[in-house]
Amino acid sequence: MTSSSDSSGRPWLRPLTGGGPAHLAYGADYNPEQWPREVWKEDVRLMREAGVTVVSVAIFSWARLQPAEDRWDFAWLDEVLDLLHDNGIAVDLATATASPPPWLTTLHPEILPVTRTGETLSQGARQHWRPTSPVFRRHALRLVEAMATRYADHPALVAWHISNELGCHNIYDYSDDAARAFRDWLRARYGTLDELNRAWATSFWSQYYGEWEQIQPPRLAASHANPTQQLDFKRFSSDALRDYLRAEREILRRITPEIPATTNFMVMSGTKGMNYPEWAQEIDFVSNDHYTRPGPQRLDELSFSAGLTHSIAQGRPWFLMEHSTSAVNWQPVNVAKGEGELARDSLLHVAHGADAVCFFQWRQSAAGAEKYHSAMVPHAGADSAVFRAVSALGRTLEALAPVAGSVREPARAALVFDWESWWAVERDSQPSSLLDYRQEVLDWYSAFLALGVRVDVVTTTADLGVYDFVAAPLLHVVPQTLAGRLGAYVRGGGHFATTYYSGIVDENDHVHLGGYPGALRDLLGIRIEEFGPLCDGEEVTLDNGLSGTLWTDRIDLTDPGTEVLARYTSGDQAGRPALTRCARPDGGSAAYVSTRLDGHGLTEVLRSLLSAAGVAGELPAGARGLVETTVRTDGSSAYWFLVNRTDGDVACGAVAAEVLTGPSPVAGESLVLPPRGVAVLRVPAGATPFA
Repeated sequence: MTSSSDSSGRPWLRPLTGGGPAHLAYGADYNPEQWPREVWKEDVRLMREAGVTVVSVAIFSWARLQPAEDRWDFAWLDEVLDLLHDNGIAVDLATATASPPPWLTTLHPEILPVTRTGETLSQGARQHWRPTSPVFRRHALRLVEAMATRYADHPALVAWHISNELGCHNIYDYSDDAARAFRDWLRARYGTLDELNRAWATSFWSQYYGEWEQIQPPRLAASHANPTQQLDFKRFSSDALRDYLRAEREILRRITPEIPATTNFMVMSGTKGMNYPEWAQEIDFVSNDHYTRPGPQRLDELSFSAGLTHSIAQGRPWFLMEHSTSAVNWQPVNVAKGEGELARDSLLHVAHGADAVCFFQWRQSAAGAEKYHSAMVPHAGADSAVFRAVSALGRTLEALAPVAGSVREPARAALVFDWESWWAVERDSQPSSLLDYRQEVLDWYSAFLALGVRVDVVTTTADLGVYDFVAAPLLHVVPQTLAGRLGAYVRGGGHFATTYYSGIVDENDHVHLGGYPGALRDLLGIRIEEFGPLCDGEEVTLDNGLSGTLWTDRIDLTDPGTEVLARYTSGDQAGRPALTRCARPDGGSAAYVSTRLDGHGLTEVLRSLLSAAGVAGELPAGARGLVETTVRTDGSSAYWFLVNRTDGDVACGAVAAEVLTGPSPVAGESLVLPPRGVAVLRVPAGATPFA
């Protein structure tokens, strides 16, 4: 195994190799317990044929490993790990705690989660456990101890896989266990009841708390629960699962200090309840599961999520733990992937920093809840288009071995994504229930892609000073410290843009008084006295030919440097500013978009803002918007990923570079990417591949 250390001295994988020279790891979740032993040898034969180098094992095996409280059975797993090792396949071994067995929930029904309405969830699916249950934790950590002790020295083991998709189905638990833990969390956060009452504004609706024991989770109430209580419960719920993650990790570090540990995040694919930038501090390398959804932004969302995962991983290589070879089983209509999509989707993750490409799962299940979820070996068997595509991808990843360990080269533009603004904007009792934080940020990302401009998706803790342009749509929660950092960025010559309903509240969900947009008011050089949300289906027009929906603002200019980029020509704000830009003497600027623009409109506005910041696309003009460009570098070489976003051929212009994978053009002729095609070009660091 090739490993290095981060600043804390903990090992992390760069990349996950299982020994030997560095390469991009390739594999899947492997569930041999679903199959008779005679299938296992065929599995490893096909794995070798497909180029598989690593598999995740034992994810949902608790009931097999511990059939009863006082009985264990590791013999079958011993056999599986030996077989994999003998065939040169490394193991990312799960702690198997994701789904408690029936004997545990029968003996201890008090581990089952409770919903906001007071219903107790039953066994029969997965993740039916309370994150704060001391009973569950006692039994789960006993299993982790047993697993770590037994397999500490097994030569197949290269990483630990803590639980699985933590919080996917049990992030919010309203049980008595959760209530006690919530109070402890609040004591640690606020120290005194006086401070809690101040932060929660409990003078409203007679909610003053005189004893800690009076505080409950925000269960179903007669009306809207206290907004800050709701926000704190989201913070607490994320922290409670993170604390459980930490408990498993500590056992693994004590028994196997040289084996790195991860858990698979669900950045954008699953629930929004987990604050992954904070979780990333608890693991040795970041892993992510990602599944696309049909629709016009399918590929944009994949790229956006991969870019955000790269940011959460703090720029280090990360592990794509799960995605699908074709259709999934849990969407209303489960559409199969078209020709070329399996490879394109996979390589787009690699372009954004993944050093491992893995699928759920290796062999498609014959029974159970996920039997119609695609796999590397489908129901049709190895004689299938899916398996041929899987094997071809294995060969491509082998050719891309030089990319392993490289990092993504920073873009000149950044797009901010903030978990707490996401939580707060989509809570109840807002000016509009139509607000959609994730969609607004994704639309901005799509606009960058349409312009052919590389953009980094970053969190609010990122160093913004390295970027020429930063966009932060719907940045609703802005503590004074963040406002100060944004002000310093603009004063330092940076160009900033934000939207309606930004800068409104602080970390306690208290409104910044004096007019909107609150903490960003002086920076933007505007003042708004009252929100102007629009009804569903209502539209306003602007004098630049664009139109807006969802929101308007009654904007007054307060700074002589603020210029009006467009005005409303219809609606209550007709004649008033719709888009503004405040230019600063030091060369920076801060722009404000007061309405929700459609894709074309947002692209045109962003084009103007980027031009003012001196930021442009790197591809020849004819390929911009059709081909996504991402660059990874190892310091001496730069690896340019060109990804065809269309279903047709795209000419990228003449190139002068080594082609690691993809079409090889004749010297002097244009590189033409086939439909959904990908080319990876190698040039000296700092150079461009375009002739």
